[in-house]
Amino acid sequence: MEPVIRTIDLWKRYNQTEGNNSAALRGINLRIAAGEVVALYGKSGSGKTTLLNLLAGLDRPTQGRIEVEGQDLESLGEAGRTRLRRKRLGFVFQFFNLLPTLTVFENVFLSLELAGKPDREAAREALRAVGLDGKERRFPHELSGGEQQRVAIARAIVKEPAIILADEPTGNLDTHTGERVLDLLAGRCRHHGTTLIMATHSPLTCRFADRMLRMVDGLVIEERSGEEKQT
Repeated sequence: MEPVIRTIDLWKRYNQTEGNNSAALRGINLRIAAGEVVALYGKSGSGKTTLLNLLAGLDRPTQGRIEVEGQDLESLGEAGRTRLRRKRLGFVFQFFNLLPTLTVFENVFLSLELAGKPDREAAREALRAVGLDGKERRFPHELSGGEQQRVAIARAIVKEPAIILADEPTGNLDTHTGERVLDLLAGRCRHHGTTLIMATHSPLTCRFADRMLRMVDGLVIEERSGEEKQT
């Protein structure tokens, strides 16, 4: 079976004159299966966010190839990459990135509008799925951090994406709330067969993953399965 994401000799250099030792990514080769939950684990500056941005087509590699659902991101062009993000990818961020002037419902519904599927009942169902039924008319500042992150999850899942990319999804939450958010996010993705890739510096996040890829200085230096993480 073809992987849902594949990278081949992926490099990213922000300063071309400083050589390979300063590269943010250095020859990353990945194969990620459909429905897999993967943790990219490493310290700040290890290349995790750079890799997520490249997988999303938000940035372009210096060298190498990225395939998402069998499509070469470079050959899609900017318009094709935008369509892919709107229709096939979901995003969850550390600082939630909710629009403060929109209600909870409007933040989730906007994701459907951008995907060309403006289904109001689907937006309400996504909010019910994350336990926010009855809070549709509230604004982000009226919610707790955990509730805001659940809105962000609802916004990501509502369009039923093939892949969700999460950048430090619990980095702005306390441990208990973070654990509940991860249980919800990973559980929802497994139930629907959605691929989930989480960039994290927290060992807690790795507990919810099928596979952990440890990153140091732009390289994947260790890979562990879910079973190996328990030992």
